[in-house]
Amino acid sequence: MCGIVGAIAEREVSGILLEGLKRLEYRGYDSAGLALINRTNGQINHIKAVGKVQKLIDAAKKSKAKGTLGIAHTRWATHGKPTVANAHPHKSDDVAVVHNGIIENYEVLRDKLIKAGYSFKTETDTETIAHLIHQARKGGKVSLLDAVKRTIKLLHGAYGICVIDNAQPDQIIAARSGSPLVIGIGIGENFIASDPLALGQVTDRYVYLEEGDIAKVTLNSYEIWHGDKKVRRKVTLVHNNMADAEKGEFKHFMLKEIFEQPKVIKDTLDGRISATRVLEEAFGIKAKGIFDKTRVVQIVACGTSFHAGMVAKYWLESIARLPCQVDIASDYRYRDIIVQPDTLFVTVSQSGETADTLAALRYAKKEKYIGSLAICNVATSSLVRESDFCLLTMAGQEIGVASTKAFTTQLAVLLILTIVLARRNGLKPEQEAKLVRDLSKLPRSIENTLKLDAQIEKTSKQFANKFHSLFLGRGIHYPIAKEGALKLKEISYIHAEAYPAGELKHGPLALVDSNMPVIAVAPNNDLLGKLKANLSEVSARGGRLYVFADESIKLQSDKNVQVINVPHCPEILDPIVFTIPLQLLSYHVAITKGTDVDHPRNLAKSVTVE
Repeated sequence: MCGIVGAIAEREVSGILLEGLKRLEYRGYDSAGLALINRTNGQINHIKAVGKVQKLIDAAKKSKAKGTLGIAHTRWATHGKPTVANAHPHKSDDVAVVHNGIIENYEVLRDKLIKAGYSFKTETDTETIAHLIHQARKGGKVSLLDAVKRTIKLLHGAYGICVIDNAQPDQIIAARSGSPLVIGIGIGENFIASDPLALGQVTDRYVYLEEGDIAKVTLNSYEIWHGDKKVRRKVTLVHNNMADAEKGEFKHFMLKEIFEQPKVIKDTLDGRISATRVLEEAFGIKAKGIFDKTRVVQIVACGTSFHAGMVAKYWLESIARLPCQVDIASDYRYRDIIVQPDTLFVTVSQSGETADTLAALRYAKKEKYIGSLAICNVATSSLVRESDFCLLTMAGQEIGVASTKAFTTQLAVLLILTIVLARRNGLKPEQEAKLVRDLSKLPRSIENTLKLDAQIEKTSKQFANKFHSLFLGRGIHYPIAKEGALKLKEISYIHAEAYPAGELKHGPLALVDSNMPVIAVAPNNDLLGKLKANLSEVSARGGRLYVFADESIKLQSDKNVQVINVPHCPEILDPIVFTIPLQLLSYHVAITKGTDVDHPRNLAKSVTVE
């Protein structure tokens, strides 16, 4: 979830490094820093700041430090508080290191280094790496490259590191294990980053380091080793769409991304469905053989993506008639897994770099799954590259930490997957045709639902002095209630919990009073009657209800109930469409509360540590 940028050039590189960090702000961080080497005088300068990258920019201007080689980093605290001392880069004499990930055995290594005479100035695991490299370099008989090779053999955990050394000011050494790194190729200059987005201002050519790769990057070349063997990795052309990184007419990225959903849903469906059927070929050449054998589906994901998986479970069991298990990735590999024969393993992730989801995939490869499918938003991510096949969501870059368009595009893809599998398990062509026709209406249904924005903004004012809330949904809409609660707590800091509406009498009713807003999702389906009874239980106890109801129900507001009518849509689309007003509610409540909508406290966009 941290960001890395490195550069070596004939020109001064601090501006490149700082712009790269600005482009990675969406990932979440609490401090930033850079180290620069001026090859003319051999000086190395460290500049660090706690807080936003702008503070680092201001500090860099004040210091007037210059350099033609440098590394920079945004840190999200895992070891030690967010302080200037704990900010990266970390150094040991002439060696400076930036690091993404977690070194699990750093305490053992640190104790050994202390006994060897090293002193530690920070609480981080990363300082251990710097001292180990310096130790391997002592006397100058070992090159920086070889020192890094020796050091990474001692490390247990996940890392993406960039290393520079004042004694070898003509190179950057990078190594990757469990945390992504790319080399950006320029003309007479080269770069390193944890995400191509960071380098979009200087190059569109990238080399993705694979697991276990070590690279030496110089002014005019780069070399990559895997173990002791020199290897070649292909050059990938990536066009960075900076329009995604601009808010345009919108006040916040989150609001922009909410309103982008009709377009990105259309982009996600384009080329995947015809007028009457899902185009299975979109899954790739490996898919058919695996789908033909699939009898069970195992979904693994985290956070919002886990909620998407929960919705998919209802679809897979009701439409495809296939058993489906959904697991939180952080728990999946820590329990005794019983893999049923002919089970397809599905991971869902926005970034494709989520550490727990990646670890679950790697764990699953040791089990007897028939194949692994990644549903992801980033084509070049580790999750996509390490899975047997994938279907990409076409959400575009999502900057806001609270996921919106990534979630709805995941649901669209999971519905496509459901239809493909259902086709093998009794779904008739005319049934598939109806589902596909309904699915093709989704962008318009979302457009119509977004027209509720002004009404929801007005409603949000009633949450100004609220500190707790309850979300209710039944059946397939229970995960949507959970997603609504997650959004509200993420960006407004209001404590929010979701329950299946039928569980009210088993405990949650004790919380209901006039100060506890209760938000309910009420589509027009077979469970509507039961949901209405649950809502009456809340109203009878003086609870204040906010009901997002299908307009065809014609539910009426009263003194305890405020009804917001959601435009009617085909039932299969309900979970996706009813997500939209909950996103808008969370956004407007956060504005009312005055919180940092796009960068909520303590959270990061891409969770690349366990």
